Amino acid sequence: MAITLRCYTFLDSLQPQLASFIGKTARGFLPVPGVASLFVEIAPGIAVNRVTDVALKATRVAPAIQVVERAYGLLEVHHEDQGEVRQAGAAILAHLGVKEEERLKPSIATNQIIRAIEPYQAQIINRNSQGMMILPGQSLFILETDPAGYVAFAANEAEKAANVYLVQVQPYGAFGRLYMCGTEAEVDAAAKAAIATIEGLAGRAGAGFKEH
Repeated sequence: MAITLRCYTFLDSLQPQLASFIGKTARGFLPVPGVASLFVEIAPGIAVNRVTDVALKATRVAPAIQVVERAYGLLEVHHEDQGEVRQAGAAILAHLGVKEEERLKPSIATNQIIRAIEPYQAQIINRNSQGMMILPGQSLFILETDPAGYVAFAANEAEKAANVYLVQVQPYGAFGRLYMCGTEAEVDAAAKAAIATIEGLAGRAGAGFKEH
């Protein structure tokens, strides 16, 4: 079976909101703020079962997220010791027979800010989100990445950079999707950090979208 490494990204310290969001939405062993985390996305999706097996047998990491779709599979593992997480990543790469730099380079499919959001739109978004509520008048940052897994890294770095609120993040599927809200200035800072994070990641060229 030919396996493609789509996303491989290490998070040195899960920020409080992202860690809490994973804890609320994931079905695995839930992380706490401050732990190191690794997101790995591969194709085809079914192969992520073996990737999980390799990581758990090689280290003491715990998985919070395992999504098995036909096209893509996503795994998140974490541990308070960064060395354990890095070792899990090394074991996964060795199993796949690839190097980290052979991951797909992420691209930005959507990057937009909606300023002074209207009350009815805020209500619609809140009905469909699992994170913080957006309030009327706040600004909303929306980011989509390809591959999907990289959006978790963008969310984590944006939370480090600005006083914003995590409304929704989906790090699996055809595209990763992030919604963050706050004051206009803080949202601008978060967007700048998230975009710089994605643009700064190296990898091999894929069939991704270009920013628009």
